[in-house]
Amino acid sequence: MDSSLVAGAFVVGIVVGLTGMGGGALMTPMLVFFFNVPPLTAVSSDLVASAVMKPVGASVHLRRGTVNLKLVGWLCAGSVPAAFCGVLILRAFGQSEQAQETIKVALGVAILLSAAMLMVRAFLRLVERARTRDGRGEPLPQSRPERDVRPLPTLLLGIVGGLVVGMTSVGSGSLVIIGLMLLYPGLKASQLVGTDLVQAVPLVAAAAISHAIFGDLDLAISLPLIIGSVPGAYIGARLSARLPGGWVRRALAFVLLASGLKLIGVPTDTTGLVLVLVLFGAPLVWMVIRLRLGFPAFAMLENRQRRAAAAHGEADR
Repeated sequence: MDSSLVAGAFVVGIVVGLTGMGGGALMTPMLVFFFNVPPLTAVSSDLVASAVMKPVGASVHLRRGTVNLKLVGWLCAGSVPAAFCGVLILRAFGQSEQAQETIKVALGVAILLSAAMLMVRAFLRLVERARTRDGRGEPLPQSRPERDVRPLPTLLLGIVGGLVVGMTSVGSGSLVIIGLMLLYPGLKASQLVGTDLVQAVPLVAAAAISHAIFGDLDLAISLPLIIGSVPGAYIGARLSARLPGGWVRRALAFVLLASGLKLIGVPTDTTGLVLVLVLFGAPLVWMVIRLRLGFPAFAMLENRQRRAAAAHGEADR
C-alpha cells in the first residue's frame, strides 16, 4: 500500500472536516497531478472513498436535528438518477487519450466553479450578517429547519449536482450548498451544511456504485484513500471549532483555483500571474466589501470589538 497516498488522503480529509467542502475538488487533482492516475480512474476511486467518508458527518447533523429531510428527499430524487446518467455519459466518451483529456477539462471547470462558489458563499453569509444585524431582514430561524419546499427548483438543483458529481466527483459539498443558499436564504449555516451532507450520502453512493460498475475503479487506490481520509476528516471536524474557518476556506479556494487552471490547460506562467493577482487583489476587494456592508475592514478588528463589547456587558452586570 502506498503510504504517500494515505498521507495525501489524510491531509485532504482534514480539510474536508474543517470546511465541509473540497473532498473531490482536492482529492481528484491530487491523484491526477501527484500520483499520475488517469482522470477517469481518479474520479471513480475518489467517489468510493467519499461514499465511506460522507456518512460520518451526516450522522452528526442528523443527531443534532440540523437536517431538512423534505429537502433531502427532493434533492435525491433528482441527484441519484442524474449521477448514474453522468457516469454513463463518461462511459460514452470511452477510454481514449482524447476522452481522458475531456474528462480532465470537465474536472477543471467543475473545480474552478467550486472555487468561485466558495467566495459566493462567503459573500452571501456576510450579506446575511449585515441584513440581520441592522434589522433590515427577519432574524434567522432558531428552530428545526422546517421550511416550505420549492419542489421543481430543488429537483433541478439535484439533477445538476448529480450530473456534475457523476462526471467529475466534484460538487456534492460546494455546488449544491450554494444552490440551497440561493433557494432557501432562511436556513442557518448549520442547517445548510447538515442538509447538504445528508443529501450527499445517497448521491455519492449512487455515483460510486455506478463508477464501480461502469467506470474505472481501482481498489488499490480507493483503499489508501479511505484509510487516510476517514481519520483525517474526524480530526478536521474536531479542529473546526478551534480554527478560524474563514482562513481555511480562503486557502482552499486558492488551491482549487490553481488546480482548476492547470487541469483546463492554462500555461504555468499565466497560472502564476493569475494566482499572484488573486493573492494580492482579492483581500483588497474583500476589505472594500466589508466596509460597504458596515463591517471593519479586517475580521480581527470585528472580533476584537465583539470581545470588548462582551467584556463591557459583563462589567455592567
